[in-house]
Amino acid sequence: MITPSTPTETIDSKRVPLRKMPQGNMPVVGMGTYGSDSVTHEAVAESVLGSAEVGYRHFDCAEVYGNEDVIGKSFEQMMAGGIAREDLWINSKVWNDHHKPQDVIDACKRSIDNLRVDYIDLYFVHWPFRNFHPPHCNVDTRSPDSHPYNHSEMMETWETMEKLLSDGLVRNIGTSNMTQPKMELLLRDASVKPAANEMELHPHLQQPEIFNYCIEHGIQPLGYCPLGSPGRPERDRTATDTVDIEDPVIVAIAQAHNVHPAIICIKWAVQRGQTPIPMSTNPRNYIANLKAVVEDPLTAEEMTALAQIDKSCRLIKGQVFLWEGAKDWEDLWDLDGTITTL
Repeated sequence: MITPSTPTETIDSKRVPLRKMPQGNMPVVGMGTYGSDSVTHEAVAESVLGSAEVGYRHFDCAEVYGNEDVIGKSFEQMMAGGIAREDLWINSKVWNDHHKPQDVIDACKRSIDNLRVDYIDLYFVHWPFRNFHPPHCNVDTRSPDSHPYNHSEMMETWETMEKLLSDGLVRNIGTSNMTQPKMELLLRDASVKPAANEMELHPHLQQPEIFNYCIEHGIQPLGYCPLGSPGRPERDRTATDTVDIEDPVIVAIAQAHNVHPAIICIKWAVQRGQTPIPMSTNPRNYIANLKAVVEDPLTAEEMTALAQIDKSCRLIKGQVFLWEGAKDWEDLWDLDGTITTL
């Protein structure tokens, strides 16, 4: 039995706005479950259960996080306690070393079993290539089998994702960490377009080109690191990184609303049209994150001010996915509008 911290405040889950998806309606804010290599699986599971008690219904999971079996116990307790499965929105993701067709199917079934549900609401391809790194590796780790994006491989994976959809194992399928050139190829060749694309989004990395492209094509953007990821692993830190919650514009707006700067990042994300997935094991913080989307919206002038502080500061650079011959992490992100090859 998982015992969460006693919540001090609750928010009626029905107050949380929803985004219409091809199948179902997704709450506009989710609870992340990646522990950043520093939080125990049990602590994450406690926060999942505690956040459900205060009003969360959207949870963003992934097999590679290594905690789906423990989180599944939280989902089991929620449903035993009276929360209907259809009122939950559960995401998961297939990891890079499971991209071959049967591996995709097996990975999805494992997640379903571990999460103790009958289906997954939104299943992502976690990264658009098969490059792999071991858990808890350092920033210089490289796999000798890594290689640049291969569209034939991606389509083989995506066609299996479409099969998961048609077989009823998942309700929606999506991509993650895509660039616009890669997304253009996928939309050209796919039978089913992604329902969503999960990507790093926060005020200092607004990614307007891929964000607008997704919106224009009916693909819902989900944003990880919505607060600028102050708790990210050491391997993802560089000297040039900026700190969103210390930005003078965000701090001033936070003071005007009498909230922590992190809350302004959540409000901005939801009002802009993306779905943030902040993660916290502190009840005070995850309650505040949920309250942010149901009260005291930002003004049009504040949204305009926040649109002007984009610094193109990518925090999760993905160096561990690079291949022999790659120049640097920018090769993963097609910054000149073309897909990087050898």
